[in-house]
Amino acid sequence: MHAMLNIAVKAARRAGGIINRGSLDLERVQVSKKQHNDYVTEIDRAAEAAIIETLNQAFPDHSILAEESGATDRRSDYQWVIDPLDGTTNFIHGLPYYCVSIALTNKGVTEHAVVYDPTRNDLFTATRGAGAFLNERRIRVARRDRLTEGLLGTGFPYREMKGLEQYLRLFGAMTQACAGIRRPGAAALDLANVAAGRMDGFFEQGLKPWDVAAGSLLITEAGGLVGNYKGDSDFMDLGEIVAGNPKIFAQMVAVLRGHSLANPPAGDAPA
Repeated sequence: MHAMLNIAVKAARRAGGIINRGSLDLERVQVSKKQHNDYVTEIDRAAEAAIIETLNQAFPDHSILAEESGATDRRSDYQWVIDPLDGTTNFIHGLPYYCVSIALTNKGVTEHAVVYDPTRNDLFTATRGAGAFLNERRIRVARRDRLTEGLLGTGFPYREMKGLEQYLRLFGAMTQACAGIRRPGAAALDLANVAAGRMDGFFEQGLKPWDVAAGSLLITEAGGLVGNYKGDSDFMDLGEIVAGNPKIFAQMVAVLRGHSLANPPAGDAPA
């Protein structure tokens, strides 16, 4: 395993230990509200601090972008993109579907990815060009090639409710197009599960880089495609993502493209 990936795994496991200990006594976990339906706990903060400490010890000159503490102002081609606890709302309720997500980007391109599910002790890893792995066994996206037979993951808007009606229309269209939709509540883990072939595809909007940086590399290294709702590569900037094997991806884009944030405002002539 690559040395940088090794350190990321060590950081993720440290964070996972903090999360698992916190889950044993949820009554005592301090929860605060960042904004509507957006929560942070002392466990998120402690897990993030442990990750950053581990990374800083090994790579003191690398910059960091983390969900709770934001970005460091170090000038470096390397940036660690961290979500210490994706699925905080699940965690608060004792629903065991959440994960640690750590990615290393070099000049904006993701090179290494770790998604760690502490409740199952599942470790997903990927290095650009070297494949994707679950507990050191190679993983591939599912082979199902018809969307009508596909099981998809998604997430609903929860902070900003103004896009909800449009999203529900999209959800309805996608529900009719596939065999089933799941909404487990942790995008990074959903993407990892698509990479492992446990779901056939995933789509969501309103995501941040730390939600998708690691998961998107897992997908591509497992033989899948990832893009925005039009199928283009700038999903990170737009905050909308679709992922799946190449055939499912194309069929999902056919349904999703009219709902893309990249569309011109109403009234413009189509290009």
